Parts: sequence; C-alpha cells; structure tokens
Amino acid sequence: MNITIEFILLFLSVLFLVSLIATKAGTRFGVPVLLLFLGVGMLFGTDGFGFEFEHFEAAQTVGTVALCIILFSGGLDTKYRDIRPVAPQGIILATLGVLLMAFITGTFIYYVAAYFLPDVHLSFLESLLLASVMSSTDSASVFSILRGKGVRLKKNMRPMLELESGSNDPMAYMLTIMLIQLIESGTGDTGSAITDFCLQFAIGSAAGFGLGKAATLVINKINLDNDSLYPILLFTFGIFIFSATYFMKGNGYLAVYIGGLVLGNAKIVHKRSSLRFFEGLAWISQIVMFLTLGLLVNPKDLLPVAVISLCIGFFMIIGARPLSVFISLLPFRKMKRREKLFVSWVGLRGAVPIVFAILPLVAELEHARLIFNIVFFITLLSLLIQGTGLTIVGKWLGLAIDSDKRDVFQDFELEFAEDIKSTMTEIALNTSILEHRKRLMDLSLPEHTLVVMVKRDSTYFIPKGNTELKPDDKLLIITNNEDDLLETYKRLNISDYRIKRS
Repeated sequence: MNITIEFILLFLSVLFLVSLIATKAGTRFGVPVLLLFLGVGMLFGTDGFGFEFEHFEAAQTVGTVALCIILFSGGLDTKYRDIRPVAPQGIILATLGVLLMAFITGTFIYYVAAYFLPDVHLSFLESLLLASVMSSTDSASVFSILRGKGVRLKKNMRPMLELESGSNDPMAYMLTIMLIQLIESGTGDTGSAITDFCLQFAIGSAAGFGLGKAATLVINKINLDNDSLYPILLFTFGIFIFSATYFMKGNGYLAVYIGGLVLGNAKIVHKRSSLRFFEGLAWISQIVMFLTLGLLVNPKDLLPVAVISLCIGFFMIIGARPLSVFISLLPFRKMKRREKLFVSWVGLRGAVPIVFAILPLVAELEHARLIFNIVFFITLLSLLIQGTGLTIVGKWLGLAIDSDKRDVFQDFELEFAEDIKSTMTEIALNTSILEHRKRLMDLSLPEHTLVVMVKRDSTYFIPKGNTELKPDDKLLIITNNEDDLLETYKRLNISDYRIKRS
C-alpha cells in the first residue's frame, strides 16, 4: 500500500477522534485518560488493526518533545504561594524519594528475576536500570482523575503532589542515563557517573532559573505588533531552555520545568492567553505521546512477562513506594500517617517511564526489549489499580472530598488578572426573586457587592441602578468579600449558586 500524506492525516484524525470519545467515557467511570490513550494506540497497532510502528528513535523524539512541553506547562501552572508551604516535602520526594524507589525496587527485581527469568541473567545494574526507568510518577493522569471526578484534596496535598510529580522526572532521567552509561562502558566507574549526575542537576537548575528570568525580560520588552504571537514566543522560549541546557551539559527536563515555574510566577504580557494556549498544547502533546507509545507495543509480547511484571508491580505499589515515601518524610513529624499513605498511593507510573524505557532500546542494550515490555505492563497495572482507586483511597483516608463544582460558570467566561483578588458568581433570576424587586437597585445588595453584567437571552449589557430586571436574566456579581456574597444569596433566598475565586 502506498502511504500518502492524506492517509496519514486521515489515520491521525481517526486516532484523535477515538481517543477523545474514549476520554469522555473514561472520565465518567474514573478511568485514567492516559490508560485510554495507550489502549487506543494498542488497538490500532500491530496486534489490533495492523498498523506497524517499530520506529523507536521516532518515538523517543516524540516523547522528548512532548515531555518538554508537558513539564514546561506544568511549571507555568504551578504557583509559588501554593507550593511554598510544602516545598521541602515535594523536593525531597522528587529527589531522595526517587533514589530510594529505584534502589529498593532494583534490589527486589534482581532477586525476583533470578527466580522467574533464570535464562535471562539480569545483572544488578540492569535491575537498577529497570527500576530507575519506573521511579517517577505521572501527574497528568493523577489530576485528570481528580478533576474529572470532581474531587478536592485537603491538607495541601494537591500542591505537594503536583510539585513532586512535576519535578521528579529529571531525577529518574538522570538515573536512567547514568546506568545506561555504566552498563555500556562495563567499567563500573560510579565516581565519574555520580559527578556527571550532580553537574547535570546543578547546571539544569541554574540554567532553568537564569533563562526563565531572561525570557521574562524579553517577553515584556519585545513589543510584538501581533498579540497572537506572544503564546508562540513563550513556546519558543520553552524549547530554547530545554535545548540550550542540553548543550550546557545540564538536565533539560529539570531546566524546562524550573523555567516554566519562573515564567508562570512572573508578570508577563498576555499571560492569560499564553497559559490557555499552553493548556491546549500540553493536552495535544499528551495525546500524541500516549498514542505513539501505544502503537509501539505488541500486546502479545506482554504475556511472557506478565507474571514477573505483576510481581514487581504489586511490590512497587504496596512495598517500595510506601517505604520510600515514609523514609523520605521522616523529618516531617507533623505530617500524619494517613497523608503519607495517600502520597504513597499516588505513585502512578505513566507515559514518562515508557519514554525512558525507549532509551535502552536506542542504546541497543542486551535486555532492552525485555525492560520495555515489563515497564509497559507495570504502567498499565499501575494506572488500572492506583488510577481507578485514587479517589476511593483519598476518601477512605479522609483527604478527598466531593467538589460541589461551584467554580464552573455556565453563562459568563470573564476572568481577572491574578493580581486582582476577588470573588465572582452568577445568579439566574426567577419570578420568586423579582416578586417585589423589579429594578437592580431594589435587590438590596451588601456593601462592596456589584452586578457588573447582565445576560438577557443572547445579549450582554452593563446595567444601571434603574435597569429593569426580567425573569431568566443572568447576573454576574463581583465582590471583595465572600461573606458579603453569601449574604446576597441569603437575602435573595438562593441556595443553588456558583462561586469563582480569582
């Protein structure tokens, strides 16, 4: 068959359409979005509809670019004020926690492999490599479940988990690269490997911070004629930070996350439109990456490694992850056991371990394909068990509560800049509310509470005090004080309302 560009575009569009439909169904039942994307990729692959895709270098390229965008977007969305109270815990989990996870799991794999795979003879370094590839967690799948099921977390759990998930990928990547180099050289020169590891970490941190600051200055000074180019400029800086750090011999993944963190907390022009652009771009990157990885695996190749993968996967969930979390968080005695247990449960494997598992394949290590198949199987297991059970465990531990979704607007999409601290709501008028109040001035609103806009049918307008109100009008209300806003509901006898905090 002669593959044309039209066929490729048709194939990709069908993949995206099926994935988005599956996402809708998955969100309803609490299934991780990542698991569905991988499933769609596997469905269209060699053992499914027969599309053959064995280009590991191309998959690595797609994964690298996608991961760069996802980490940069994650940094942009992370606020200093949210992570500051939990920064020490998050950083320790993202560094020491990853190291402990890799060592504990690697030791377990070494002894288990000798029993289940006696003909393979995995060395201790290869066992550590397999464990290091899987030592980071996946934030995208965690919070897609939480947001899709309308669940909120208590005790600053969400920012701590976001910080850990967003910043632990560089540590896993550096461990993976270091172990591949040690296996390839066969010299066991751990001293130089550790030195290179530390240099990459230091250079990556410094480059991410410095280039993020420089990008902030350029974006605010460049004064582009077309406002639509600012999101593209921000995207360009994200790619530049990643690639420039690589040539500085630093860790690009760490740099791009820190660079996004710096830019996301700085005052830059057209920031809100740029952040919305990146939100969509990050989703596209995730879909492309997950589908590519799903196409790469043959389900029949997973069956021979099913038993050892189940054994390793369950050990990681109930053994290695909790042990690494509890050891890492020993200095934080105020943190309760149930909080540590929940952090332990949110140790999901995701697309990142699969991307890292491609690195041994590209390096053509002896047991690279075995490592890839085991990682893929454990990723599916982790998402299926930990992903679907995340909200259940959170509620059981008393750390997750159902959201009333009051921050979802139906008729107004107005948003304020981050510097403006305010509270908004929308109210739908009815005959009961307007029984003795025909004009806006008759509503008797509390002080510092204003009606800034009215929607009538499909028309929006700014009201005056003598504006006559009608049933089915929608009011957009803003106030500096949420107590006054709640008083408004009380005076109008309204119980169904939505609040949005800016």
